[in-house]
Amino acid sequence: MYAHVGQSFASRAYDVLIVGAGRMGAALAWQLRQRAPHLSLLLAEEGGLPNEEGATILASGVWHSDVPDEQRERAERTRALLGERLQPCGVLTLSEQGGVPPSVPYPASLADAAVLPGLRLDPRGGVYSPASVTLDAGQQAVRLGADLMLNVRCELRGGGQVALHRLSVTNTHQVVVDHTVTVTAAQVVIASGAAGPHLIENGLGQPTRHRQAYRQLPRLNVPSGPDSPVVRACGFVLRPHSGGYVVTPPILHPDPWGYQPVGGRLAGVPVGLRREVVDSLLPHLEALPALASEALVVGRSSADIPGAWLALPEGGWPRWDRLDEQHVLLLGGPHADLTGLAVAEELAEALAQG
Repeated sequence: MYAHVGQSFASRAYDVLIVGAGRMGAALAWQLRQRAPHLSLLLAEEGGLPNEEGATILASGVWHSDVPDEQRERAERTRALLGERLQPCGVLTLSEQGGVPPSVPYPASLADAAVLPGLRLDPRGGVYSPASVTLDAGQQAVRLGADLMLNVRCELRGGGQVALHRLSVTNTHQVVVDHTVTVTAAQVVIASGAAGPHLIENGLGQPTRHRQAYRQLPRLNVPSGPDSPVVRACGFVLRPHSGGYVVTPPILHPDPWGYQPVGGRLAGVPVGLRREVVDSLLPHLEALPALASEALVVGRSSADIPGAWLALPEGGWPRWDRLDEQHVLLLGGPHADLTGLAVAEELAEALAQG
């Protein structure tokens, strides 16, 4: 493991180099080491394991079975791979039609039964920590013989060459490149989330159709307990967390390249929530009155609301695409909680078979 520039690293060739040690990259490394221990592997990450500024550490970590038929097998395999890490608290889906089963209490503190009378319970649904899954997968990969390099910025140079810019921090807390080492790999997997398509376009000259969005996850200070279920309604996901809820709003549209996240205004008052998040809330305040109350933490600036850049794969679901004979793109995105681990497993199988 190479965590800082003080640990010397000599340029060498690898069979596989994975750029990005988020959920998808770490899971791929772990699965690949199990299937092909003879392949030398380097897992490289710009931050930590997982990156504190990446989407993995803020992901909702909600699994449920309400997926399209073509994704069902992947969802079930992901649940099996999660194993005991998944805590089956149940997932409630509210709708405008239907009724409430007698045995299922309605989440009256969050929603209005007069507007959303329909309720469906997925008892197999539950929650887990994507950050813990990522950390465990990365550590397992290292135990099985993978090399792990943290605090390194990768630059694709084509032909399987990757420049590893090893990062350091100055006395004034500036992140700088200390030195650069170039390595070659028979297979380079770009698993760096929202940054992946831009790495490919800049380094390989290949445009992609994948996009990105900055997703915020505000806190809702409505009491929750250890047995409280996840609630899905009107495109929002409300996950119990630390005695309250974390709100995952719907993504209305991709963000353009170069966009800098800023807070919006609500009734003329500056808030930390993006205007896009506010716009997604407004049509559903009657159905979800808790989101219209002071319990929702709106902040004063965007720095007050946890958020991260999220990859938006074409088609919406996790996928991997072969770019050429030596490069593969692996993306998770908004549905990585549901099928991400299975997609990483599929790529590991393909790489192991050559």
